[in-house]
This record gives sequence, C-alpha cells and structure tokens, in this order.
Amino acid sequence: MEPFTVGPVGHFSLAVRDPRAHAAWFTRCLRLEPFMDPDDESASVGNDSVTIWFHRGEPSPETVGHISFQLGDRAELERALAHLEREGVALEDPGHEIGPMAPGQDDYLGLWFHDPDGYRWELSAHVVK
Repeated sequence: MEPFTVGPVGHFSLAVRDPRAHAAWFTRCLRLEPFMDPDDESASVGNDSVTIWFHRGEPSPETVGHISFQLGDRAELERALAHLEREGVALEDPGHEIGPMAPGQDDYLGLWFHDPDGYRWELSAHVVK
C-alpha cells in the first residue's frame, strides 16, 4: 500500500511587485476569481482547481521554468488563445502560438505567455487524434 497520493495543486505563492495589480491581471486574463480580499502585501485568485497567492516581493521569474494549466481540448486552447490575444497578453511565438509541448509530442499542445512580472505560463491540452 502506498503511503499517500499527491492530488491537485492546493495553492502556490509567487513574489510580485504589486499583488493587487497581479490578482486583477489573473482575474481578467486567466478568468480566475479573487479568493480573498487583497491588501497591499498579498492577494490571491483561484478556482476549484488551484489558488495562487501573490505576495509583495522581488519577482524572480528566472527561478521558475514555467507553470502549466491543463485545458480540456484543442478547441478550449484555441478559445483561450483568442481571449489572451484580446487582452494583449505577451504571447510567445506570435503567429504560431499553439504548438507541440515538446518535439515529437504532437498529441500534447500548448501555448506559452508571460505575466506582467515576467513569469512564464503555459496552457496545454491533450489532443486525441
């Protein structure tokens, strides 16, 4: 018998310059809901799958390769791309935003972008062929 099984992400925290502004960006761009009333030192957003805490500090996006959220399918990924474009999000690889997560992995697609403090994010989907 295994001692335990890791489940969905409960929450994680990132240092950002302005927690309120960061929470507002995630609410607008990733459609996450405010989780607790923000103050000058911290704010949080989330949904049934994850909560993200932002605390005032020096951002260090170079310490995090990227953070990925799984979407349901390619159609949802394409809707997310259209939404991010409307919001003016800094997408990677403009013009070819949706692509394989890695060489030879055509059944997993992703799109990558950066938040206002430079952290790299991915939205991905398993594509059934």
